[in-house]
Amino acid sequence: MPLSLTRDFWQGFRDGTPFILVIVPFGAVFGVVATEAGLDLAQVMGFSVLVIAGAAQFVAVQMMLDNAPVLIVIAASLAVNLRMAMYSAALVPHLGKISWWRRGLVSYFILDQTYAASVLQYEQNPAMTSAQKRSYYFGVAVVICPVWYLATWGGAVLGTAVPAGLPIDFAVPITFLALIVPALRTPAHIVAALVSILGVLVFAFLPFNLGLLIAAVLAMMAGAEVERRIRARAA
Repeated sequence: MPLSLTRDFWQGFRDGTPFILVIVPFGAVFGVVATEAGLDLAQVMGFSVLVIAGAAQFVAVQMMLDNAPVLIVIAASLAVNLRMAMYSAALVPHLGKISWWRRGLVSYFILDQTYAASVLQYEQNPAMTSAQKRSYYFGVAVVICPVWYLATWGGAVLGTAVPAGLPIDFAVPITFLALIVPALRTPAHIVAALVSILGVLVFAFLPFNLGLLIAAVLAMMAGAEVERRIRARAA
């Protein structure tokens, strides 16, 4: 591997390392919650390895505890993960020309952290080649994903042995605050965030967390409309 690509990989590795501080408690919380919900170790690990989407996993487990219909569980999880489709679209200009099997790996490793770190790096260094961008991306992923698996495993193994008063659940909101706040760079982003918050509060009374689905759809519609109007004025 050329020196420049090795340097980009390790730069991604270093930039992804701080996320460990929230990935470890985040994954451990899921392992504990999933175990308490009645899933065995294989099911918990299958969740984290195959789905590899913390927020959607929490939503699915919570709705399963509420005995929500399977279709509702799937729909809510997909709604939470719709942001991955937007992440994918944003990465296409940077990583869309690599080989098909590498695109498959990129798709699997699309996470909030890999996306946030990579897009920021690409925007700050527009001269990066496709190979350099790919190396950086996988450098971030190599840090985050194994830690997520291990943290989930640790939480599942410990299960109820974790003291009830240990505040490890702080990692869930902190993770998303750390990722979302820097991403609110345009009016469309801000409007979408505000609409999603209002939507969740207004429709909180609905069963099976259906308010989450409605809030997600309304937020995307609002953000898209703001973006459309901005582009129309610019044109």
